[in-house]
Amino acid sequence: MRLTGPLLLSLVMLTTASAAPTMNSVAEAYVKLALAAGVHDGDYVDAYYGPPEWKTAAEAAKLPLAEVRRQLADLSAEFARIDPAGADTMGRMRHAYLGKQLQALTARLGLIAGEKLAFDEETRLIYDAVAPTHPASHYDAVLAELDGKLPGTGTVAERYQAFRNQFIIPPAKLDAVFQAAIAAARERTLKRIPLPAGEKFTLEYVTGKPWSGYNWYQGNAHSLIQINTELPIFIDRAVDLAAHEGYPGHHVYSTLLEEKLLRGRGWVEFSVNPLYGPNALIAEGSANYGIDVAFPGAERLAFERDVLFPLAGLDPARVEEFYRVLALTKELSFAGNEAARLYLDGKITAEAAAAWLEKYTLAEPARALQRIKFIEKYRSYVINYNYGLKLVADHVEAKSGGDPARRWAEFVELISSPSLPSQLK
Repeated sequence: MRLTGPLLLSLVMLTTASAAPTMNSVAEAYVKLALAAGVHDGDYVDAYYGPPEWKTAAEAAKLPLAEVRRQLADLSAEFARIDPAGADTMGRMRHAYLGKQLQALTARLGLIAGEKLAFDEETRLIYDAVAPTHPASHYDAVLAELDGKLPGTGTVAERYQAFRNQFIIPPAKLDAVFQAAIAAARERTLKRIPLPAGEKFTLEYVTGKPWSGYNWYQGNAHSLIQINTELPIFIDRAVDLAAHEGYPGHHVYSTLLEEKLLRGRGWVEFSVNPLYGPNALIAEGSANYGIDVAFPGAERLAFERDVLFPLAGLDPARVEEFYRVLALTKELSFAGNEAARLYLDGKITAEAAAAWLEKYTLAEPARALQRIKFIEKYRSYVINYNYGLKLVADHVEAKSGGDPARRWAEFVELISSPSLPSQLK
């Protein structure tokens, strides 16, 4: 029998006139509404590992979008009645986190319903952050500096692409390189972070995706990690993706939240991982920062020189040269945000946005088009990678004072808690 709207409503109603809302009752109602929202927004629920009957009920009911939004508004009003003043530090963090998730879901469903938000307002409501804005002149100055430092002849983009194309992993060697990078990232992480027995992930190679890699967390410390092989993969991406998607990135982040908060504290809101929420900035930022935590500076160069470059059939003597050139482009990292901001705010066309990416991120045309597809599908999510990295890195470095052991400890504390981007100041 198909569940009706009123029956599903009874599943997510949390109070009566005489009952006061609690964090647990709001959290349960939020999860059920998130699942109901996922019926209309196929990307919203990135992972779910709570009671299966909740998901079954949401899929069977197919509650109309307007009704989901109405119930969400009622739930938000109920949540506003909860005073966190008497809670401990983690309880207050939980309260703030759940409030921001309710806000993010409200904004996201508004977009699904056809409402318009400016790029920066969208990121503020959904990701609890607004990335800095830089004019074209800022990136023109960076390109001018690069012009005098990149080897070869031609435009800056042409020279950069020609240089990088010398460091593509041959397809036949791709799996061996990735397996070695994953094994090293896991070994380094397990020395610092105890993970549940039996934790693992499965690696798959796919094509036809708008992203380069994706972690599909399955629950119970298991992940499916997919690597997009549609375009050539450069040698630096092996460590980047092994750490970002796996150790100590997304796989570890989701595993710790499940272990510490869902299982350890019974906080049911952590049974659902919304793709669009403030957690996304922490997740992407910590995954990117985790690359440097696991493979700091000279250690990464040594590992790639001794292990990955030989496995890929590349000249190990060129490791330092390769990373020296890559370092020259770091100041262009926020240029992709500008392309997304201008495009989504209707100030430039998709073609102009692709041209911006080709010029200011030095992307080849095929990669620029792939990034446009990503922007069209995931919208302002792009800020989570670079601005998320900056916020997380600044936070952890400030608290650790640059000490390697403290850096790991602060990193683990961050990814094991309901932290928010606006708290990383």
